[in-house]
Amino acid sequence: MNISKVRIEWPNGKYSIVSQGTDWLETANRAGISIPTGCLSGSCGACEIEVNGKVIRSCISTVPLTKSKIIKVDFSSDPFW
Repeated sequence: MNISKVRIEWPNGKYSIVSQGTDWLETANRAGISIPTGCLSGSCGACEIEVNGKVIRSCISTVPLTKSKIIKVDFSSDPFW
């Protein structure tokens, strides 16, 4: 199995180079990015981030492979929190 590397561009201007399939929370932690968590099972939504414009729950997701091999991350905000 050939695992590809992707570049993650964080909201603070930093970037990381990681393998596809890496856990999002681990990846963010290594980059010095704090993603809030709640339930750690994907049901509460506290860990939502935007990955290339799509909202994901980072506690239950891994870094995907993209054609461009570049992933732009933004923080998702919930007005009800």
